[in-house]
Amino acid sequence: MTDRSGSGAEPSPRRRGQGKLEAHVLSVLKGAAEPVPVAWVQERLGGDLAYTTVITILTRLHGKGAVERERAGRSFVWTAVADEAGLAALRMRKVLDAEADRQAVLASFVTALSPNDELLLRALLAEEPGESGESGGSGELGESERDR
Repeated sequence: MTDRSGSGAEPSPRRRGQGKLEAHVLSVLKGAAEPVPVAWVQERLGGDLAYTTVITILTRLHGKGAVERERAGRSFVWTAVADEAGLAALRMRKVLDAEADRQAVLASFVTALSPNDELLLRALLAEEPGESGESGGSGELGESERDR
């Protein structure tokens, strides 16, 4: 990358993708022993993220159900309720929920898995609900399955 500014300064680093920033914020938040304010998260992220950027990321994560917030004076304190794997699962669920033919999407997804990932998925589906130590695993039914 060439510095075109003529100032001789180092070129600015490439921007991180939204998903990477969200994962980083979530990781920092998971390290908190109690609900924390935005400034606490911003300080631990390091770098030069603006306070408003951190608020925006936390608000997006809240909308996705990955964090919770509660009033503390005139602002909020934040708590992680999902980890990075949970955030990825939320993204996958959002994509699946947006499609009309869930069966076709799931079938295409499964056929595109590597043999090792397919075996892992089969093992996870064979587990009893709650057996994996997570929030119910395969025992959780989506809205369409519960309504049947």
